[in-house]
Amino acid sequence: MAGFLRSRPGLAHTREGIRLSQSMKKTFASSSKVYLFLLLMVILGPLGNVLLGKGMRQVGSISSWDSAEVIHFLSQVAGSVAIWLGILCLMVFFAVYMLVLSWADYSYVQPASAVAYGMVALLGHFLLGEAITPMRWTGVLIICLGVLVVGNTPPRTTESRG
Repeated sequence: MAGFLRSRPGLAHTREGIRLSQSMKKTFASSSKVYLFLLLMVILGPLGNVLLGKGMRQVGSISSWDSAEVIHFLSQVAGSVAIWLGILCLMVFFAVYMLVLSWADYSYVQPASAVAYGMVALLGHFLLGEAITPMRWTGVLIICLGVLVVGNTPPRTTESRG
């Protein structure tokens, strides 16, 4: 084992144990940042959408395109706290998403963020009272297993351009 560790680039063997090189520390820090912001994406995106859905259920649907009805509908939408919270969550999600894309490959970010489908099912069930069928839970589990596979690859395989 010690021979294997000595042969690894970026690792230095000392009396105190194994010391990481600066490049490995930087890689670990940037990976941790990507994982943290992916977690924010997984929470904020579905939460924003659920809040929008909840707000729109409270407002109801528009029944005609009469100008008075449209104005009333828009005033209901503008006065909904749930809709505004949903918009805020989605705006923060979008900013976080752009940051993550600047740090990691799109081919990593998009599949890794797919675990949000699990969050969607949980939020739909607990916040909106939706019944989630066993077949739907099975589909969510398959997606999350795929995320585990992608998550075991490096976030960036290309050089940063900036």
